[in-house]
Amino acid sequence: MPMLVVPRLSAAYSVREAARDHADDAMDLYRDAVAKLSDDELPGYVDALLADTRERTERPANYVPSTHLWWVDDDGVTFLGRLHIRHRLTPFLIAEGGHIGYHVIPPARRRGHATAMLHAALPVAASLGIDCALITCDEDNLGSRKAIESNGGLFHDRRVGKLRYWVPTG
Repeated sequence: MPMLVVPRLSAAYSVREAARDHADDAMDLYRDAVAKLSDDELPGYVDALLADTRERTERPANYVPSTHLWWVDDDGVTFLGRLHIRHRLTPFLIAEGGHIGYHVIPPARRRGHATAMLHAALPVAASLGIDCALITCDEDNLGSRKAIESNGGLFHDRRVGKLRYWVPTG
């Protein structure tokens, strides 16, 4: 059964391969930079993701601490998707991003992974002090809507082409 894990080197190779295999998919930040990493650079990549959870870690303006998690197959290393929990909201995140962002690689879609991944992440969000997580999705992303609603998401409103939901974490 797939599971959420903290970033680790043993799975980083699979993360990089997924980024290379699905070059037309996902955000540049997660795709292009990761796809170009050498074996020697993967430990630094993992360390940077782990460091992003700490308040004192330097990050670009308007970025907040985030807990990064990988959804891996039951072997613990085959990457199926990623999820990150932003520890607090900025005005931009309130409008377009929310507390939790997630992505399932194309070959693993339509198998319930987004729903299960989000379900597994809600207790983590609660442990970070987030009682109710704001989660957004594109208006035309039916799969994401279903994942959010299956996890108790309550529709709040629509802004800038995004649907906004509040999802209880406890």
